Amino acid sequence: MGLLSKKDANLILDPLADNNPITIQVLGICSALAITAELQASLVMAIAVIFVLGVGNVVISLMRNIIPSKIRIIVQLIVVATLVIIVDQVLKAFAYELSKTLAVFVGLIITNCIIMGRFEAFALANGPWKSFLDGIGNALGYGVILILVGFFRELLGSGTLFGIPVLGDPIAKTGLYATGYENNGFMIIPPAALIVVGIIIWVQRTKNPALVEEN
Repeated sequence: MGLLSKKDANLILDPLADNNPITIQVLGICSALAITAELQASLVMAIAVIFVLGVGNVVISLMRNIIPSKIRIIVQLIVVATLVIIVDQVLKAFAYELSKTLAVFVGLIITNCIIMGRFEAFALANGPWKSFLDGIGNALGYGVILILVGFFRELLGSGTLFGIPVLGDPIAKTGLYATGYENNGFMIIPPAALIVVGIIIWVQRTKNPALVEEN
């Protein structure tokens, strides 16, 4: 971060930990539940949000002085929808099977409260460079949690990572591996994502008691 000032660096670093959009702000939970059963889907969704939020923040920032306040939400939706369409078309061109799995969820990026929140709270009040850093930082914070959840859910639920067996050789279709590990089907269903996110939140607050809210 030597090329960035301390304030600029914090725009990227804060959302990775002490101001994470999922574990601290409790935003974007729906996608954390829906698409994290497989690590590959989690990674692709994270990359998609990094692109949409990074570029979207810059576009909104550049237009901030000419957007009438009465239609700013509509303009924001048009910007994010355009970027999501680009992501969707790229996926269909280069990863068609994965695009079919993620089709509904990629479309829902349009209404992702993290993206709309950063447009409204930051990009409309700051210049393009700071807005870009803020977008990348918040998207990375979101993506890190998605990848962590996807890692543990696929590993424990299917015994694989990116579809590759890592707990030994699978025995027929029994869900049992040569190591004796048997797939935990509970990890594949959405409630398991809540449990994993909850554990991440617990670890995060244990390491930094300042994050614990007082009653």
